[in-house]
Amino acid sequence: MKDDSFELAGRRYVSRLIVGTGKYRDFAETRAAIEESGAEIVTVAVRRVNITDRNKENLLDYVDPRRYQILPNTAGCYTAEDAVRTCRLAREAGVGELVKLEVIGDQRTLFPDVPATLEAARILVKEGFKVLPYITDDPVACLKLAEIGCAAVMPLAAPIGSGMGIRNPYNLRIILEQATVPVIVDAGVGAASDAAFAMELGCHGLLVNSAIACAHDPIAMARAIRMGVEAGRTAYLAGRIERKLYATASSPLDGLIR
Repeated sequence: MKDDSFELAGRRYVSRLIVGTGKYRDFAETRAAIEESGAEIVTVAVRRVNITDRNKENLLDYVDPRRYQILPNTAGCYTAEDAVRTCRLAREAGVGELVKLEVIGDQRTLFPDVPATLEAARILVKEGFKVLPYITDDPVACLKLAEIGCAAVMPLAAPIGSGMGIRNPYNLRIILEQATVPVIVDAGVGAASDAAFAMELGCHGLLVNSAIACAHDPIAMARAIRMGVEAGRTAYLAGRIERKLYATASSPLDGLIR
């Protein structure tokens, strides 16, 4: 196959899988799962994982920023102001300007607050950040975020950590049809089959955390989801057959013995 590298915010990546760093038993398991996943982008919750204090156990001692693109995220932020402040803190810590924006609107579902996400995105883009916003699977909201200048949009597949898989592929298809920036499915993936389905739809990438970290064997699941992403992307490029109501013979009808 030809080069199928993935461009995001001006940089190319071989892997289309982004992995999170929460919920693992320890940093050693985190590192092992990331290595098995083949991911090149690793997202870190700035409010929950230490990446700023070098005098304490630090995730960056296990996940080398020279090897991986560190993607700080604003998990746990419920206002635009908190999210913007968290991104600024990450930049001051030297992590960079590529950020995953999360502004949560509801504690039970962890669905994003769409107006607050739009507000924070406008501020961050103006300040030079390359913003990857977590958002509902709403084509209108995704289009507005792209118009603001976000580097990608990250519609949810299902509630964060639910493992329910893609609940609304039809909205994702609309988002993909109108997309002017990469579409990265975020939240709700449960297994490799969900990863493959997302990629078969034509999504440009996938972010997974809980499905790997909370599996009985996180290392094996990291490998499975990596293969699911690769299989789904290959199937998308190959082009699936048209769905038909009735059967079509797989062998030609010409030259039959009569």
